Amino acid sequence: MKHVFATGALAVLVLSACNQSDPAGDEPTVADLEGQPGEIAPPVAPPPPDGSVDGENDGYPNLDPAPLTPEAERGETGARNVLLSFARAIELREFDQAWGMLDEGDQAKWSKAEWRALFAGLGEITVAVPSGTMEGAAGSSYYTSQATITANDKEGRPVRYEGPVVLRRVNDVPGASAEQLRWHIDSVQFDSTH
Repeated sequence: MKHVFATGALAVLVLSACNQSDPAGDEPTVADLEGQPGEIAPPVAPPPPDGSVDGENDGYPNLDPAPLTPEAERGETGARNVLLSFARAIELREFDQAWGMLDEGDQAKWSKAEWRALFAGLGEITVAVPSGTMEGAAGSSYYTSQATITANDKEGRPVRYEGPVVLRRVNDVPGASAEQLRWHIDSVQFDSTH
């Protein structure tokens, strides 16, 4: 993905950075930025700090799950927080960040290179992670969502990966480490169809 900045959009960013508003006091519109009638312009994302433009595996943006309150972290909200970060990393082609969220077992199943190869040559990727189910067993909580990843290959044929993504956290057991008390991706199983 390339970042293209219209001159008008750059001026809006400069004015915003200086805490100044435009002289008319109106929010910029697509018409202001492109010379065509339109709606309020979406915010323009700044370029990655390293100057890369392709956006794949550049570590930008950082997709670590957002911090939550301890109470929210323990429940379904905490599990979905990690799951959505994982899905977003795949959609943004930050495959290394997504791989880093996998449990050691899945990292052994797919090396970082093999994980990247799952998505090599795919066009725009969409990841669906619908609401899942919570379960508890032997001092741990599990959250399972049936994920669906869709895209097109180089020839334009549809590609689909489907399967459960299971997250796990150790319940508040004495002696559990901070890492064990956080939700993490315990296992991923993808079946593919072309």
